[in-house]
Amino acid sequence: MEFVAWFMHRFVLHGPLWFLHRSHHVRHPHRFERNDFFFLFYGSLSMLLIIYGSDAKDFRFWMGVGIAAYGTLYFFVHDVLIHGRLRFWRKSRNTYLRALNMAHKIHHKTTGRTGSEEFGLLWVSPKYFALALRKPAPTRVLRQRPDAAV
Repeated sequence: MEFVAWFMHRFVLHGPLWFLHRSHHVRHPHRFERNDFFFLFYGSLSMLLIIYGSDAKDFRFWMGVGIAAYGTLYFFVHDVLIHGRLRFWRKSRNTYLRALNMAHKIHHKTTGRTGSEEFGLLWVSPKYFALALRKPAPTRVLRQRPDAAV
């Protein structure tokens, strides 16, 4: 799935479907963006493959399960961790997740259709691992409750 996602992102989203994906590369005041339509497309495709392949548990079923699993992972890593669309997982001390976040930030430095790099979700270039190892991990500061006795 990672190669398919990379290929789709690089050649389709930054290609003919840029008019939908562009909303993901520019700041806007809206909670949702045009790019979110891809969730509906891949969710529907996954559901149809699972339904039509479930009787025989053939390749369609497992393709649908793979798309659903990758979509779930995408939601938590990309939308929750990297973009903070839900605020329950803010920062990570994990080197891999920090490298992934750095690579994604580089991808978003370019707001146009061309000039971006790092199109994958889970695969990270070694240079970002090296950068994540050099850059200190965020420190966690636990807030004390105001009513706690000191």
